[in-house]
Amino acid sequence: MTPLVTIIVTCFNQASYLERSVKSVLSQTFTDLECIMVDDGSTDNTQEVVKQLMNLDSRVSYFYKENGGVSSSRNFGIKQAQGKWIQFLDGDDWIHENKIKFQLDHLSDLHDENNTVFYTDYERVFIDREQQIINRQENIVGSLSTDQLIERLLIPDFLADSPFPLLQQCLLMSRDILNKKLFDENLKALQDRDFTVDILLLGANFVYTSLIGAYYTKHQSNRTNNWPYMKAYYILLYETVSSKHHDLIPLCQVGIDFLIKEAIREKEPENFARLIKIFSPPLYLLNKKIKINHSSILKLIYQTRLIIPSFVLYEKYRGPRSQKIISIFSYFINFFKRPNNSYISSD
Repeated sequence: MTPLVTIIVTCFNQASYLERSVKSVLSQTFTDLECIMVDDGSTDNTQEVVKQLMNLDSRVSYFYKENGGVSSSRNFGIKQAQGKWIQFLDGDDWIHENKIKFQLDHLSDLHDENNTVFYTDYERVFIDREQQIINRQENIVGSLSTDQLIERLLIPDFLADSPFPLLQQCLLMSRDILNKKLFDENLKALQDRDFTVDILLLGANFVYTSLIGAYYTKHQSNRTNNWPYMKAYYILLYETVSSKHHDLIPLCQVGIDFLIKEAIREKEPENFARLIKIFSPPLYLLNKKIKINHSSILKLIYQTRLIIPSFVLYEKYRGPRSQKIISIFSYFINFFKRPNNSYISSD
């Protein structure tokens, strides 16, 4: 019998977390489901864990593929899925036991279920090296409009004052949505943002269901801990948005401006060259003391920055010696600013 719901669990070297993740699927109060595990080329003991889990429940199936990233794994899982409703779950996260039932209970309120994506609130769970939970943070998303969702999706989390609204772990979507859009396999990170922006623009109906429905882990092996890695994909995300939806670039500007400032500060020529192509003025530098209205001026500032020592412009680069130099320089500047100081005496 064809299950109504497919939950696709993607994993890569997450054997130590996998049992909790899959058991959260198998313990759902809504039971008409299948659990498809997609192993993205793991080299740990994932297969041993999988064998034990498959022995627990016939609803579990397992597929191994060469490493290609989470987008590739999700797209692979979609091809295997039989359900009318699809949920994605990373192998180190888990979901509330009543999540699927709670979200499907809202079907009676819908006019067009085929174009629907349900989303929930979630909890951020911090785990130490010993796999112990050391902190938990609730993230209440609330009901947001299409415009509000798109705007928030295009702002990096560390620059936003609200939770990321559409974690894949929190979503339950009609399969018809996935007939219109798959995950971009060029994006090894931030693919959720690209995916959800696209389906929002395609007219998907996002329905908020008030429940802490997912538990999203933060631990040592998260790639989100690697800023150079994430930075590269933020740039790629904004380039992708620019190529597909150029009218959305103003909504990306908070993130683009941050990345441009970092490229200038850290002297990153390749990143700066890519970002200047999607730059939308104005840009403010040095605590809004300088306003840049044209890309040519910004290029000139970057070239000038290359010849100025970092400690002159940025406090973070100042050691004891450079601090002393700055202090002496500041003393002389302030000395000559005093109105009564003059080398010429008057009779």
